Amino acid sequence: MSPYYGPNESETDIQLERNFIAGDVVSGTGYGVQLVLYTTCALYLWRRRRDSKQSMLLLAYMTCMLLIESLFLAVQARTVQMIYIDNRNYPGGPWQFFLASQSDPVNVIFYATLFLLTFLSDLLVLWRCWVIWSAAGSRAVACAVIAIPGIVLLASFAMGTLWTLQSSQPTLSMYSALPLAYGTAYYAISLGANILLTLLITGRLIAYRRTLLASLPADATRHYVSLGTVVVESAALYSVCSLLFLATYAAGDPTNQVWLAVASDGQQIANLLIIYRLANGSAWQQDTMSLKTAIHFQSAPARGRVTTGSIHFAAPTSDATSNIESHKEGCRDLV
Repeated sequence: MSPYYGPNESETDIQLERNFIAGDVVSGTGYGVQLVLYTTCALYLWRRRRDSKQSMLLLAYMTCMLLIESLFLAVQARTVQMIYIDNRNYPGGPWQFFLASQSDPVNVIFYATLFLLTFLSDLLVLWRCWVIWSAAGSRAVACAVIAIPGIVLLASFAMGTLWTLQSSQPTLSMYSALPLAYGTAYYAISLGANILLTLLITGRLIAYRRTLLASLPADATRHYVSLGTVVVESAALYSVCSLLFLATYAAGDPTNQVWLAVASDGQQIANLLIIYRLANGSAWQQDTMSLKTAIHFQSAPARGRVTTGSIHFAAPTSDATSNIESHKEGCRDLV
């Protein structure tokens, strides 16, 4: 039997340390994906900067998010260095040093950046929900729809602030009883808001799909009502990842460190996918339901030639169905 060279620590602490390192690796991988998506989106948005003020606002937003994410990754790497290199002989082992150093600036920044990333990401999904619902033509209805999720997000902001403050106290950590209670409540509220927004966005897109497919060819609407559109626009990726983190964190499972990294990366990737669709013009806008779609037709042969033409009509809103039918009749007459 080979001699044991491992740390003189409990199995629970060893598992936490293993997952802490694994989470750091996952964060680095996700950060690379974010850099690729950010560069692609930035190029699209920069080219459209003179055509739309929204392009510059989105560019500023995602640049701010990338800077916060970069700071989050930097302090996470610094924490690993402090735990396993600078203080490797701390009494009780690396994990005990981590728990005892929660009030250090590097750990305070860790919690603060994580909180900011989550709240700002939630605001983007809330805005997308408003845009998609207002595409039907009624901003009042859209405002009413996002009222409850908006209130829930305000509650998550308050609870997240308490979680950040309590987790960075000198004698506490995110795994202490009170911060754990605050953290579980915070992520539960944030996740609840995201799930609610996901359902609202998904339900509205499905309703739009039925309306559009009733009057338009499937090819003309696939960018707006496909399964991929529903998954991206509703930020479902983040909701799933966040649910996995919340379940393991509340249960005290050591893998919560990995799922925390996955949730943070999934959150930013989901945001960038939404912005990518906005940048290349395939995302839902407030005027999407009045989108002009070309229908091509061929005229009867005349003197050995076939001529082509096209007409345009609006995608159906609540009062446009009769107009579409008249356009269809015009097509049949021309053919």
